[in-house]
Amino acid sequence: MPLSDVLLGDPAAAGYAALKAVLLFLTALLVLRFSERRTVGQMTPYDFIVAVAIGAIVGRTATSSQTPWLTGALALLALAVVHTAVSRLRFLPGVHRAIDPRVHVLIRDGEVDRHKLRRAGLLDVDLAALLRQQGISDVSEVHLAVFESKGGISVLSSPSQRADTSTDPTGQ
Repeated sequence: MPLSDVLLGDPAAAGYAALKAVLLFLTALLVLRFSERRTVGQMTPYDFIVAVAIGAIVGRTATSSQTPWLTGALALLALAVVHTAVSRLRFLPGVHRAIDPRVHVLIRDGEVDRHKLRRAGLLDVDLAALLRQQGISDVSEVHLAVFESKGGISVLSSPSQRADTSTDPTGQ
């Protein structure tokens, strides 16, 4: 097999793959435009699964000579419908508990719950780094730190800390 065939392949097939990629991108954009609005930072596990599946469908359909655009487009549409249905079903308590991970209170009134920290898959150094990013140097300054169902950590400083910083915006 000549090196040009290995490197370049069939130019017509490459052109069709590029055309399908553009069409699939536009199809995915259109489908996602009308589906549930979420940001990447707020992804739930099922949001992540849908995002990965969309990437796989677009990539495989675009480069496969045996998969027509219509097949990829219908697969994208099916994912959007299922994603929207799951998003709506989350309003039911049983479904919500099955889909979304539970929140874990990591710190309450300056006391770290080591068991919950471990269940969240975090080490003390992870928690300390997060607190430093929030401008908190000591765990005693924390009223509540919650590991949210979407993977983020919310930190509320203790009421005395909030009162100290509210009187002087520079914190001095």
